[in-house]
Amino acid sequence: MDGTVDRVVEEGSPRGSSRTDAALSGEDERRDSDHSRGTHETHPDDERSLPLREFYPYIRCALCNGFFIDATTITECLHTFCKSCIVKHFFYSNRCPNCSIVVHQTQPLYSIRPDRQLQDIVFKMVPYLEEDERSRIYAFYKQRGLDVPKPVASPATYPVKLPQRQKKDMLPQSVFTIPSELDVSLMLEFVGAEKGIENYKPLERKYVRVSGEATVRHVELFIRRKMELSQNCKVDVVCGEHLLQQCQSLREVFNTMGKHALQDGMLVLHFGLVLPAQ
Repeated sequence: MDGTVDRVVEEGSPRGSSRTDAALSGEDERRDSDHSRGTHETHPDDERSLPLREFYPYIRCALCNGFFIDATTITECLHTFCKSCIVKHFFYSNRCPNCSIVVHQTQPLYSIRPDRQLQDIVFKMVPYLEEDERSRIYAFYKQRGLDVPKPVASPATYPVKLPQRQKKDMLPQSVFTIPSELDVSLMLEFVGAEKGIENYKPLERKYVRVSGEATVRHVELFIRRKMELSQNCKVDVVCGEHLLQQCQSLREVFNTMGKHALQDGMLVLHFGLVLPAQ
């Protein structure tokens, strides 16, 4: 394998290939040359030198084949990718690209974490990578007339001792806060099943928070999956005294029904199981 790096990125992205091919090749040649000299002039206290390409399996993203940028690890299997690469991948799949394990049934982005220590290692191993990435980000924001974000502090900088309250305020909030797109809270109340419908599981989770763009059809599919319903069973969803249509969005139902359909700030939906009309 040579020292070149090919990164496949979306047009207009601030991220691109980390270095030129010539720069990488020259760096590997220098390391190989140092390594060759070391084989002739060894000393017990000398550290063994290895060419950079031998570390490629550990510092390159399997999705874009470039060095890690914003290294992000899947908590379920501990495989690491560039942040933008794995986020784009999860738009159409909930499985790990490496091992195909199901990361999360519905929200795989909840199961990824930044790996800053690995990213620091990559920046130290690959010369000019960090500087090139900073310059690309700067150019990206400048071309679009946007405010350039402040650069990340150097990893070598020692943390400043902060008051206890300020430490609490600076803790990562992503794990504990609800994403803004999940803006509708539901209470699903089961009213019963028509005679002849049997062998279904109880709905253990009746409180759900979803996007207002979700439809009544999505709610029905959720109920079917959780209660393990057969195909010959129909789910009727009612809000107040109105039988809801599958194409209605929950935001539309929320706005139409008003406060009368709410209980403790949650939209109450009653559902029952019926046999399809013959």
